[in-house]
Amino acid sequence: MLKSLEYTTETKVMVPPLNFAMVAPGVYRSGHPNRQNYPFLIKLGLKSIIYLSSDDFHEELEQFVNEQKIQVFHYRIDGNKEPFVEIEQKEISSALVKVLDVRNHPVLIHCNKGKHRIGCLIGCLRKLQKWSMTSIFDEYRRFAGSKLADQEFIEIFSEHVPYDPEYKPDWL
Repeated sequence: MLKSLEYTTETKVMVPPLNFAMVAPGVYRSGHPNRQNYPFLIKLGLKSIIYLSSDDFHEELEQFVNEQKIQVFHYRIDGNKEPFVEIEQKEISSALVKVLDVRNHPVLIHCNKGKHRIGCLIGCLRKLQKWSMTSIFDEYRRFAGSKLADQEFIEIFSEHVPYDPEYKPDWL
């Protein structure tokens, strides 16, 4: 068991996680947070974290979320790896249901580096927001570079996303 973590939001410099950005009001994306990011995350007032990785949650981060009473939704997703490994559309749909429920906001969506798996999820979210494919791919490339398998996944994503309209965010 780790000793109790102590963090202060009174530090002079706040350090956001790798590839941190706001996706929409109440929704953030990033790479895997570490200890130096905890004061920054506290300032966000997170209610939940969506973790997209087949890796286990790191023990120190698990302790942090428990102490901060942040709910974690862990989707054991491997990234698209041509030619044989593909992200399951059902997994992305399920994660989007959590993103589209304001009761989970503010929410941080993260994977290891905040690039490919997050890029696929955010690209599919943008489709639900009726963004053009050009704009979706432009945003994807800003964070992840060019990965054709992911862009193809976003383009053909057609899984129903059964979110509750009563709790959908205003920006949808």
